[in-house]
Amino acid sequence: MNPSTAETAEKKVIPITVDTGTAYGRKPGVHNPLLTEVGPGTPMGELLRRYWHPIGLCADANDTPRQVRVLGEDLILFRDGTGRPGLVHPNCAHRGASLYYGKVEEHGIRCCYHGWLFDVEGHCVEQPCEAEMGKSRGRVRQPWYPVQELYGLIWAYMGPPEKKPVLPRYDALERLDEGEFLETNDASIGGGGPQVIPCNWLQHYENLVDPFHVVVLHSTFSGTQFVEQMAAMPVVTWDTVELGVRTTSIRHLPDGKVFRRVSQAGVPTLRVIPSPRVGKYGRLESLGWVLPIDDHSFRIYVVGRVSSEGELTRMRSRMNGRLWEELTEAEHQRMPGDYEAMVSQGAIAKHSEEHLATSDRGIVMLRRYLKAQLERIERGEDPAGVSFDPDAPAVEFDAGNWLEEPGTSS
Repeated sequence: MNPSTAETAEKKVIPITVDTGTAYGRKPGVHNPLLTEVGPGTPMGELLRRYWHPIGLCADANDTPRQVRVLGEDLILFRDGTGRPGLVHPNCAHRGASLYYGKVEEHGIRCCYHGWLFDVEGHCVEQPCEAEMGKSRGRVRQPWYPVQELYGLIWAYMGPPEKKPVLPRYDALERLDEGEFLETNDASIGGGGPQVIPCNWLQHYENLVDPFHVVVLHSTFSGTQFVEQMAAMPVVTWDTVELGVRTTSIRHLPDGKVFRRVSQAGVPTLRVIPSPRVGKYGRLESLGWVLPIDDHSFRIYVVGRVSSEGELTRMRSRMNGRLWEELTEAEHQRMPGDYEAMVSQGAIAKHSEEHLATSDRGIVMLRRYLKAQLERIERGEDPAGVSFDPDAPAVEFDAGNWLEEPGTSS
């Protein structure tokens, strides 16, 4: 081969470029079952069953049986003729017909199939097809759960009977300022979408300790969804407190003042979040409870101190003045909010695929806090926030929105 032929051959050599980092061979992501799964017998399910949970508005318990799903269990809510609410397993203890088709009467709910009547604690009080209304009816009991009413909500305890705590009261809802009254809302305020949100509860609960998403998602990305103050990048600190993880965000405003915002994710599923609309500065105005319906859906109940009817509803985030359900799919894509950010992670977020950064420190702390509560249950101890003292003082939080002069924030 002469030199010219060799040069020609060398020029024809084409280097091969190998692509790196492609999705080929990627293993499916997995979620953390310890923190996400809430059904009976699961670690988180057993932890959550050590607390009271709101399962509906007081008005939801009436003389029409209502289907509710809580922590992966299907149940029937009703109110008997004496005014007592009841929460029972849906399938009649006789032969399994659903009590959703039952008739609510003075002393309980009657099955449509053979007329067995159960009171609000599941006792069978009548068996019409049996002699003397059923001589052995006292041996039959419909599975049930205890319920109480407080703050306009129906609360249920679904855990070990011998571990039933007192239903806590909260200072933020007990101590009303002049002209204030309590308002209760079941529209999942804070969820950014419809009443029932189709993803795991933890995806919202962790959102509570993530103040940075407010700057991007709720301010710069989709436009101002709340108020301009929330668009300022905060200096954030987190600390673990008795009832959860607290977030303190400091924002330095253009006029030189300091906006200090304190919020918290509390046990069992509390949203201790001051209004992002900052209608006024001061202490926390409302509390919300994230109710895990099952592993793939949740909803939020909110109770707040208000001065005018409908004030809680007006707290909902808006895009160009419109609510989530008033937007088209194209608008949802162009102006996403909490709903889109949470639900798009999947029915349960794939935690194995995460790459957490320093701004996610609050999420890491919250997961550690929840795991510590699981460990307390494993050791036979009671989890944080559980009290058996009926005279226990109202639970207090130091959350709120505060406007301070320069140099006064701590």
